[in-house]
Amino acid sequence: MRLGRGFRVLWSANALSNLADGIAFVSMPLLAASVTDDPRLVAGLATLYALVRLLVALPIGVWVDRFDRRTLLVAANLLRGCSLLGLALAIQFGVLTLLILYAAMAVVATLESMADNAASAILPSLVDRERLDSANGKVAAAQLVADEFAGPPLGGFLFAVAAAMPVFAMGGLWAVAGLAALALPIRNAVRRGEETGSARRSLAVEVREGTVWLARHRIVGSLALIGALASVGYMLPFSILVLFAEERLGLDGTGYGLLLAWSALGGLLGTFLAAQLRTWPGYRWTIAASLALGAATLGGLAVTTHAIVAGVLLALYILHATVWNVCAQSLRHRLIPDELLGRVGASTRVLSLLGLAVGATLGGLLGSIDLAIPVAVGGGVFVVCCTVAAVTLSGQVGAAPQ
Repeated sequence: MRLGRGFRVLWSANALSNLADGIAFVSMPLLAASVTDDPRLVAGLATLYALVRLLVALPIGVWVDRFDRRTLLVAANLLRGCSLLGLALAIQFGVLTLLILYAAMAVVATLESMADNAASAILPSLVDRERLDSANGKVAAAQLVADEFAGPPLGGFLFAVAAAMPVFAMGGLWAVAGLAALALPIRNAVRRGEETGSARRSLAVEVREGTVWLARHRIVGSLALIGALASVGYMLPFSILVLFAEERLGLDGTGYGLLLAWSALGGLLGTFLAAQLRTWPGYRWTIAASLALGAATLGGLAVTTHAIVAGVLLALYILHATVWNVCAQSLRHRLIPDELLGRVGASTRVLSLLGLAVGATLGGLLGSIDLAIPVAVGGGVFVVCCTVAAVTLSGQVGAAPQ
């Protein structure tokens, strides 16, 4: 059964946007390093990006539920394209400063949050419930290929040719993604306040409505809790993985890059397996088993010093992460009412972003004692995630939205 024209349009727009993201992953730090040699200011670009996404997530969730999501997706991508065009011209004419680069990154981070939330909220309206796993798997596959395999090397190559080229490429890709999204159907959001003719509620009230719904829904709330914990577990080892690969596995920079590329292949396999894996045991045990795999692979990684063994373990780890993410996203799409998809998704994303920050901080602190400790502790966090999933994700997991 095909997923339909609407999904193909959304998938294409997402793929183009993801490719731009992959180029940005390499080229934006290179641009920062071309402006300043202060490592704090170079790293500050990534810090700014994370902070902006955290700050804007909740209000954007409200807008995604208030307004037509297709319009927001189109506008976010077109505006990203325009902002990058301005940045590229600043580079081309030799007027680029760190302030301009930081401002461009803040704009991109804000618009990326809007595009991601709107695209996720649109998907359930384009795909039959029975095809949500397959649809989310295809979206994840495109993101993985663009972010991990195609975008970074392309960004590095373009930057080597000319500093402005990857920025022009990113702007063009985002602009084309916005134009492609124009082919999506328009579905104006209908809100209870508008139906009764009452005045629009404040942002704070609407944000609270989403967070309260999330806290009260056993399954979706549990998924959010598991996601936050899993983010801590993920960042514990990955925040120091480059040092782990160098000191424990004996890999140089090239070897580390190959290790990451190999591990991404496991994630790509997971995008194709997720829909098939969950059909027999169901969401509950597929999620629990995938989280158990994450715990086991990190436990093995903590004690190995063999690069090939580490590569296999990391590939299995990324496979688990992909299966978990596809299943969790499909469950959210099944269970969250359409009028709350933006706000509940935003609240979930905030918890995950906070988990990433906590995990990175703990990873650095524990890694200063021994590089194997954050890897082992990350495995322990996934044991907790597995237990929470097995206990809480019971009952009619695939039931209709409440």
